[in-house]
Amino acid sequence: MACVLVSSRVLVDGIFVPASIFVSEYGKITDIQAGIVKPSANLTYYDHSDKTLLPGLVDSHVHLNEPGRTEWEGFETGTKAAASGGVTTVIDMPLNAIPPTTTVENLHAKLDAAVSQSWVDVGFWGGVIPGNDKDLVPLVDTGVRGFKCFMIESGVDEFPAVETADITKAMDVLKGQPSVLMFHAEMLPPEGEAKVTDSAQPSAYSSFLCSRPDSYETTAIEIIVDLARKCDKKDTLKLHVVHISSADTLPILEHAQNELGINLTAETCFHYLAFASENIPDKGTHYKCCPPIRTKANQDALWKALQAGILQTVVSDHSPCTPALKDLEVGDFFKSWGGVSGLGLGLSILWTEASKRGIGLEKVSEWTSRNTARHAGLLGRKGEIAIGRDADFVVFDPEKEFIVTEQKIHFKNKISPYKGLTLKGLVEKTYLRGNCIYTVEGGVGDKPIGELILEKRTA
Repeated sequence: MACVLVSSRVLVDGIFVPASIFVSEYGKITDIQAGIVKPSANLTYYDHSDKTLLPGLVDSHVHLNEPGRTEWEGFETGTKAAASGGVTTVIDMPLNAIPPTTTVENLHAKLDAAVSQSWVDVGFWGGVIPGNDKDLVPLVDTGVRGFKCFMIESGVDEFPAVETADITKAMDVLKGQPSVLMFHAEMLPPEGEAKVTDSAQPSAYSSFLCSRPDSYETTAIEIIVDLARKCDKKDTLKLHVVHISSADTLPILEHAQNELGINLTAETCFHYLAFASENIPDKGTHYKCCPPIRTKANQDALWKALQAGILQTVVSDHSPCTPALKDLEVGDFFKSWGGVSGLGLGLSILWTEASKRGIGLEKVSEWTSRNTARHAGLLGRKGEIAIGRDADFVVFDPEKEFIVTEQKIHFKNKISPYKGLTLKGLVEKTYLRGNCIYTVEGGVGDKPIGELILEKRTA
């Protein structure tokens, strides 16, 4: 049904203005008028005048784990969690599900699992593993948004790490394709830095942090840049580094972006911007992720890199598991699963930290909606409030605070370092294509209306 949403504070073209947004029965924005129009008999009228209206978030880094590891997370619980936090689109990572999304056949297994149980729209990344270079273009043609590879062990046997020869093949196959090649950029340095083992106080976070030094990230990114320089279409081959945690990588990224002409973007995550290693307790394995959360000084540098445009996006990297795999009682950082759970909390987490630093909500939205939509090849459809886009909105109260309790967590396993924190900024409603799919009072709606995004992306 056609409707109009009004607010005194709508984010349009990067600024907040009073506006009325007209939505067609097909869920598209058809008009945006300055000011607040009066109710009309032929239009459903949603008055959010006292709240802030943002575009729905696009979380371009989420592990939904279904099929195969649905006890960790699944499309139903994961997309409900997304809806509760104003995330209207998630892009599912290719690993931790069984089978991984490395062939068209495997992708169809995932699509079969996702049908009719997605509360938000879902797109899919494919995976690059040794020997699947001939599967990449068929996956592009079937609708995957791009590809991820690991330069170090992934943690699951069915998604092995790639060597430089595999990366070179993938770059050659994908140059000129409407796609993006993404890297988990950690790699053992050539000099063979000693890796701290579980014999070194395995319950101490400091031991784990020493085991994944900054040089793991810088080594990997230097190799990516070197391989990209050798590619004869380095300016058109889109590359992306996921979950940057080390500030030591920033000069390398900036040089590649600004001096070498490489089409390279990078993201960081909510947890790297909210937590610092100095405050992580021993046995606190719910903070464990790879690459690891580093120091407060390092965190400050990541914030500056976002503001400078060296990093363009902020994502959840929601990587959940069962309680047994986190093993909080023993708290062995070397044996527990590495991944932070936070899907649906990201907008409030980021706004809590950004507001302390004098950063406006406009930039927060840019990093989590507009830029993530662009990264996933969806900016013409998602990520901003503009005519022709999907009518995906977040009704947000930037002043309201809340405590993260289990009742506020909608993902399957309620293990999260955010539990117990007081966050600033509350998602009050979420709209997907003009339909209200979440309210803070009533929770997530009864019927999943999320679509699977499978159209081939454009260059």
